Amino acid sequence: MLTKKQVSDVLDHLERAQNPVFFFDNDLDGLCSFLLLQRFIGRGRGIAIKSFPEMDVNYFRKVEELNADYIFILDKPLVSKDFFDKTREKNIPVVWIDHHKVDNFLPEFINYYNPMFNSPKSDEPVTALCYQIVNNKRDMWIAVLGCIADNFMPDFYSNFLEEYPELAKKTKDHFEVLYKFKFGEIARIVSSGLKDTTTNVVAMLKFLMKAKSPNEILEESTKTHLLHKRAEEIYTKYRKLFDRAEEVAKKSGKIVFFKYSGDLSISGELSNELKFYFPKKIIVVARVNGIKINLSLRGKKIKDYFLKAIEGIESARGGGHEDAVGGQMNDNDFDKFKERLEKLVEG
Repeated sequence: MLTKKQVSDVLDHLERAQNPVFFFDNDLDGLCSFLLLQRFIGRGRGIAIKSFPEMDVNYFRKVEELNADYIFILDKPLVSKDFFDKTREKNIPVVWIDHHKVDNFLPEFINYYNPMFNSPKSDEPVTALCYQIVNNKRDMWIAVLGCIADNFMPDFYSNFLEEYPELAKKTKDHFEVLYKFKFGEIARIVSSGLKDTTTNVVAMLKFLMKAKSPNEILEESTKTHLLHKRAEEIYTKYRKLFDRAEEVAKKSGKIVFFKYSGDLSISGELSNELKFYFPKKIIVVARVNGIKINLSLRGKKIKDYFLKAIEGIESARGGGHEDAVGGQMNDNDFDKFKERLEKLVEG
């Protein structure tokens, strides 16, 4: 977790920010981190970061369009130097909160907060850090949503159950919360909402910034109609893909390789659920997107395996956590990567 001094510093930044823009990674950890901070101060706009692997300088246009006086970057491990150069040129303060291993460019003028500086083995997602900062009990459900979706069981989960016993049950397994309990449906609906058009994503953010409980997301209303519709569209496609992936997994050895194509970016969701049902196997989900392949990998110490397997492959890049990795490479390099990974795992 963050130190008391770090928490105090971020609170000071939030108080000074009158028109902040919150850039957040395009997943539930990033989204929930934004919601916790925005709902706490009651001001600011949220922008999902969709560029990979880094947040590039093009996002600075949003800073200028919104006339922002403060920039918060949440759950994004890489940010381009050009972006930071622009912030310095315009003299706009930047607060960057992350939880990934630090091996990237860190300008001295950036206010950077990462629990790995305090404890290298720290594994709390940014949602947990933001909840620690705001300590806003009414938004505990948002904190649980972001933590669970990022494969982390928060210590306040039992308190959440006391308030919403109908949504989940006592467990130590975050995957159970996602795939066995009603609360997982909320995660699915909101995650699907992030994959919609920009207009509908903005509408979802406005709804979530005002929602008083997780049950408002489950209830279909005029405010959630489009959100439910999009979730159903994506879930129908997702189940077909997962059924195919499950059949591949049943026939696979130590490593499951599942490759698919299409405009639906759900490799992270597929790899998580495959890992739940096949916990002893290494999961590699590859989405073909033109000449590129986007990868989502799950497994014990998969980051070490991944980084060794892509050595010398110029098109390959990526990273993440010890047991969960995201990456990208050219399609014509995938077979080489696959062969290398198999050799490393088989020993």
